[in-house]
Amino acid sequence: MQHRITAARLAALTAAVLLVGAAAPAQAAANPYERGPAPTEASIEAARGPFATAQTSVSRWLVSGFGGGTIYYPTDRSQGTFGAVAISPGYTARQSSIAWLGTRLASQGFVVFTIDTITTSDQPSSRGDQLLAALRYLTTSSSVADRVDPARLAVIGHSMGGGGTLEAAKDDPSLRAAVALTPWNLDKTWPEVRTPTLVVGAQNDSVASVTTHAEPFYQSLPASTPRTYLELRGASHFAPNTSNTPIARNTIAWLKRFVDDDTRYSPFLCPAPSGVAYSEVRSSCPF
Repeated sequence: MQHRITAARLAALTAAVLLVGAAAPAQAAANPYERGPAPTEASIEAARGPFATAQTSVSRWLVSGFGGGTIYYPTDRSQGTFGAVAISPGYTARQSSIAWLGTRLASQGFVVFTIDTITTSDQPSSRGDQLLAALRYLTTSSSVADRVDPARLAVIGHSMGGGGTLEAAKDDPSLRAAVALTPWNLDKTWPEVRTPTLVVGAQNDSVASVTTHAEPFYQSLPASTPRTYLELRGASHFAPNTSNTPIARNTIAWLKRFVDDDTRYSPFLCPAPSGVAYSEVRSSCPF
């Protein structure tokens, strides 16, 4: 009898060990796309993140489909590849107008490509195509292609570049994230967009009024698409052209959450941001 009890206990113990062993890999598996230390409010608002960065110029004469630009990237190779984002300037502007985002985002663990458009008067649909062309170059032909995860890509744009961001997201649903900064586009409805989208408007925008551009853009996104609308209090259309902490803070959290699948950043997005920096905030939280 004692032998039978011992055998039964041994069998039960063996089954328990096997069950724990089978479950252990799932419990131990961390998000393979996490890059950098756990975030804090101070870390995502900082002018520089934890990664040292470098940059390289891309001549317009060596590429096709867009106007060249500058690539900013983390120098650390110990953490594998990084998600990447292409950024378009607005109407009549060049990459210098959004260059501040280059190092700031790269230092948080992204490869960032600030581009020039073929001409400064290119319309949003063309800018959308150029953002996608820049991402193709970045992931296939650039000198940092081996640092980029081609499955984790995003787009950002200002003004007509913001309208181009929505065009790119409409055309390529594989994009992981989109950020439209004081966007302008004649098309006001975006029911086709499935990419998680952050729309940033400016309360005093006299070029792309929030009531005719940013707000309708946000409202037209499908209910199933993760989305947030932030309106910067007292800001003008050109707020994204100089270093801006609310823009950086929310863009970093958005890219981390949706490009890197890093849920450590979810608390910075849901509940939606609040405070004196914003005149209006809407969100599809939780996502």
